Amino acid sequence: MIRAIDHVVLTVRDPDEAAAFYARVLGMEPVTFGAGRRALRFGAQKINLQSLGQETRNHACIGSGDLCLLTDLSPGDVVTRLTAEGVAGIEGPVTRSGARGPITSVYFTDPDGNLIEISSYTAPGDHGPDGGKTA
Repeated sequence: MIRAIDHVVLTVRDPDEAAAFYARVLGMEPVTFGAGRRALRFGAQKINLQSLGQETRNHACIGSGDLCLLTDLSPGDVVTRLTAEGVAGIEGPVTRSGARGPITSVYFTDPDGNLIEISSYTAPGDHGPDGGKTA
């Protein structure tokens, strides 16, 4: 019945500031849709940004997001990029379990406290930096 995720929603303090952060740090494309709503487009997906109380059908709160985003960069390159942009990593690189198998992940939080995991699939025979431990 389900074949993909089209978009997810993050609740943030200021959608314009969040869009600028994700564009600068992760290279996502900020877009505007609907009646001035903000989103981030990358590949065939997007992240919609909403302010607290904007959507009354869910129980959203600022900083409750937890996303895993895939990259083609090496984990070391992800850490280098985050460091260059002044973003402190909170964990990683570490090996985790992704939807299709082992992934190597680097974690940080965005300015609103949402947990962001940037991951790449582990190459065959590569057990990651921690010996292949998965969580």
